Amino acid sequence: MPAAAIILAAGLGTRMRSALPKAMHPVAGRPMINHLVAACEQVFERIVVVVGPEMPALERAVAPHATVVQTERLGTGHAARQAAPLLRGFPGDVAVLYADNPLIGVPTIEGLVQRRAGPGGVGLALLAMRPADPGRYGRVVQDAAGDVARIVEWADASEAERGIGLCNAGVVCAPAADLFRWLDAVGNDNAKGEYYLTDIVGLAVADGRRVVAEEAAEAELAGANSRAELAGLEAGMQARLRAAAMAGGATLTAPETVFLAWDTRLGQDVTIGPNVVFGPGVTVEDGVEIRAFSHLEGCVVRSGAIIGPFARLRPGTEVGREAHVGNFVELKAASLAEGAKANHLSYLGDVTVGAHSNIGAGTITCNYDGMNKHRTTIGTGAFIGSDTALVAPVRVGDRALVAAGSVITEDVPDDALAIARGRQATKAGRGFRGRQAGGRKA
Repeated sequence: MPAAAIILAAGLGTRMRSALPKAMHPVAGRPMINHLVAACEQVFERIVVVVGPEMPALERAVAPHATVVQTERLGTGHAARQAAPLLRGFPGDVAVLYADNPLIGVPTIEGLVQRRAGPGGVGLALLAMRPADPGRYGRVVQDAAGDVARIVEWADASEAERGIGLCNAGVVCAPAADLFRWLDAVGNDNAKGEYYLTDIVGLAVADGRRVVAEEAAEAELAGANSRAELAGLEAGMQARLRAAAMAGGATLTAPETVFLAWDTRLGQDVTIGPNVVFGPGVTVEDGVEIRAFSHLEGCVVRSGAIIGPFARLRPGTEVGREAHVGNFVELKAASLAEGAKANHLSYLGDVTVGAHSNIGAGTITCNYDGMNKHRTTIGTGAFIGSDTALVAPVRVGDRALVAAGSVITEDVPDDALAIARGRQATKAGRGFRGRQAGGRKA
């Protein structure tokens, strides 16, 4: 049976005190909404996202999926009803999910859909959990047979009902025709004066339809209405990513200190030291060592390379096989070929470094003239002496040698030695002792 999803994403995130829509706050370097959309794409044939007014960034983020605007925020039931024009007449089930639940996995979503469509005459299925602290979650009230009788919101619950441990996660699944009929019948006679999506449970029961709760882990169903809860989602996602990395053959010597992005790709026999941070878009091949306190984003590190400690690899960088990038070296849009080395205290931006070349400590590629970026090319087997400034655009040839302390403004041919620095002048007797003997000099 086909299935479609409605994702509710109109929330402003008022308690986050942010101009950014709640659904756009990142988890592991990716907006929350995109985590959920990616999972839904593996289950549902159609996805409709309900957004708020003037949320163009959110609409772009979920493209090419359809969006509808909830112009007035009158509750979750009202929000889900906004998708009706796009899904009325859909020949299958429709699930309603929340954009701030980025940790829901594909198996859990599939389990919900299968529970609704499976045997037993289930008219409505919902996700529920048993959190350690039920707090202000809505409570799932069950009948003697274990089916769901109703959902009661915390604000409307009695003391006895607040003592129930089974809590509503808000995610529901029902046949499209039934779902929208129930949504049309939802009222707002409650403490908040809102149209609650959860009220469809009582309407389904009144219709004689069986309602069941599919339980899932609290960690998977967690949401975020505040910055503190957003940090909790980040911690949950990081735990999941670290476990997957280690299961895939990477060693994390202090896993709790390593932060991965949603799309980090680590090969086998990769070793990652403490306090390493990965931004989006990083691929690390087999046998790489990334030492402590390094930061990588938008880059590729080829097999056998060594990075860090205290290295920064910025977007557009590719580090070749067996290359070395050492402490306090920053690379930006840089390509280091096989066996190249930049071991100390250098900035290499917009540069191509040939195989087995050596970059001395304190080397800078002067790639920006105030208006435009320019590229530096260093050939194979070249040696760049310490404290060299390479003023782009410039080329250093194969096997060329640049003397320490040089400022290179012109191309250096293959096999040449370039020296570009002032001549040393030595004044005898002008050291400290000589100056003290002759009196203080002006």
